[in-house]
Amino acid sequence: MKYIKDLENLSEKRVLLRLDLNVPIKNGIITDQTRIDKVLPVINFLIKKRSKILIISHVGRPKGKINKELSLKPICENLEKKINQKVGLIRNDILGLNRDDLFKNSKEQIIFLENIRFFIEEEKNDANFSKHLSKLVDIFVNDAFSCSHRAHASISKITEFLPSYAGLQLEMEINALKKVTTDIKKPISCIIGGSKISTKIGIIKNLIPKFDNIIIVGGMANNILNYLGNPIGKSFKEGKCESIIDDIFKTSKNHSCKIVYPEDVAIGKSREDKAQIKELNEITNDDLILDIGPKTINRIKDTIENSKTVLWNGPAGYFENPSFALGSYEIAKKIVEKNKNESIYSIVGGGDTIAVLNQINVTDNFNFVSTAGGAFLEYLEGKELPGIKALN
Repeated sequence: MKYIKDLENLSEKRVLLRLDLNVPIKNGIITDQTRIDKVLPVINFLIKKRSKILIISHVGRPKGKINKELSLKPICENLEKKINQKVGLIRNDILGLNRDDLFKNSKEQIIFLENIRFFIEEEKNDANFSKHLSKLVDIFVNDAFSCSHRAHASISKITEFLPSYAGLQLEMEINALKKVTTDIKKPISCIIGGSKISTKIGIIKNLIPKFDNIIIVGGMANNILNYLGNPIGKSFKEGKCESIIDDIFKTSKNHSCKIVYPEDVAIGKSREDKAQIKELNEITNDDLILDIGPKTINRIKDTIENSKTVLWNGPAGYFENPSFALGSYEIAKKIVEKNKNESIYSIVGGGDTIAVLNQINVTDNFNFVSTAGGAFLEYLEGKELPGIKALN
């Protein structure tokens, strides 16, 4: 893979920069600017190199149709303020654009094309569409790791027509994920949560041969507890998962990987209730398991203490109610403690997990926080991402 940071002569070169600026917009107002902040390094890098930057991104799922509510205009305006520089937005039909239509003003340095998913050819990975885009510029840069699990025209097919490079954020994301897939420093532990074990089985099975500990929390853990003969009351449980759990335990035994699951829990009669700590054999029919208990928290903290690398995806409980957020907060605080003395490398991914970190303002105390969602999970499953394959 070639990296944009290694390219020396970028002055006046036209760069087609694929970003993920799929931010939440309500009534024209951006409600979370995280993804815009994350692309500032590559934009500032190209500005300093005096490149001509043509940015493509998407917002939402317009399914090949123009939707004014999903325009990139608010993003352009937000970015203008952040970099203190004029940012143009081309609203013309991309298929009618020619190279000479862009950067007519010699001082113009950054132009956005309108939402790339307004064009049905994008999600069809259309070769002619990619070829047309390629004629507008000199080189292509993918700095949208979070979109790289999609075989779309501006992610995958475009690389067949232009010299193509990985951007700064994409390089950082891959280097971080290598720390938990190939360039591992052991002991290594994974804390994995979420409601459905079936959606994470691919990750768990791919990580077991490489990891020392897999810690299963959240709604997923209910299936484990039930499988082991423990009552779980009216807690969420996914159906027909016995063979999946059986496979997890057998695989972990073959690879000497410990599977850690709750030893005690925090329950409520409803999600709005106050937490009550119970041993596993004390759970009644009207109990909802909504967090891990103190014994489990201590065991997880001990595991983190003895780890050199930790991957975290999925909160430990129903953190939306502060009464059931203690498990997630304590996990976060322990990792932060280890990070401060540089005795651990930590990676966090998943919207809910990031929300937990934001609630206690510790996001900056982790080595890497991924906003990549589906791409993050598929990479951990060992799947080949079309956008990454295209760059190699």
